[in-house]
Amino acid sequence: MRFEVIKRELEIDYWKAIAAGGNADVLKPELIQALADVDDDFSFIATCNTGGEFLSAEKIARIDQISERRWKRTLSDRIGISDEERQRKNRTPDAGLPVIEKVLDDKAEHIFMRDQHDTIPADNQWGFNIKVPEYLYNRGELVNLKVVRGTLSEEERYKINEHIIHTIMMLTQLPFPRHLSRVPEIAGGHHEKINGTGYPKGLHGKDMGTTAKIMAIADIFEALTAADRPYKKGKTLSEAIKIMSFMQRDQHIDSELFALFLRSGVYLDYAKLHMRPEQIDQVDIQAYL
Repeated sequence: MRFEVIKRELEIDYWKAIAAGGNADVLKPELIQALADVDDDFSFIATCNTGGEFLSAEKIARIDQISERRWKRTLSDRIGISDEERQRKNRTPDAGLPVIEKVLDDKAEHIFMRDQHDTIPADNQWGFNIKVPEYLYNRGELVNLKVVRGTLSEEERYKINEHIIHTIMMLTQLPFPRHLSRVPEIAGGHHEKINGTGYPKGLHGKDMGTTAKIMAIADIFEALTAADRPYKKGKTLSEAIKIMSFMQRDQHIDSELFALFLRSGVYLDYAKLHMRPEQIDQVDIQAYL
């Protein structure tokens, strides 16, 4: 809507200039070009908002440049909102109306502070070794548009990863019988990586059980190929296995178990049961063994 307002303001300025005796032959081409520039900027921002594989430094610089466009707000943004939102807006003084604002901005009101109960002490009893972001959420428009890979900010990624923390907290309190005693370890370790860069404990391969390593491979494969997620499109078989081969190379997943995953054909069994027909394409597994 802000980009729409900018376009209307350009048209209004054009007609004001005509009314003041301006030359339409000069002003009209300038208006057409200015409107086209706004359309192009909006299209670029919209593309960045969907998230790609990588956001280059040049694209980040263009986002900053576009954000400097200004628009005029004549209505209060502090009425008709929740008390919590009003408190966040009141961190900065009301500038009064009308006010000229950037078309995209990071504001104090976009910050959601983290409460003490949302933190994890370094000496926690579960052995969690995970960086907790300073803020609970950061809704800053530029911050979120400039995420280099994907669409998740640091705070959002932590919130997603946090599920495994609560999984471990809950499961370790349950009185499992002896034959199920390793359930907390298995369920709680499927986001660990062989090279120690996983979460929530930063375990290395030698510290992980085989079942947890298998769970990690299964979880990644399901996440990559799932076609029912509103935030992404499900990968094809060949795309998913290629990505997982990179993860195996980078020691995120166990290489021997990944080879077993391919040789056994279990990936194809799963695909036939749970993937859409158009996702199931040919895969040369020999290229990854």
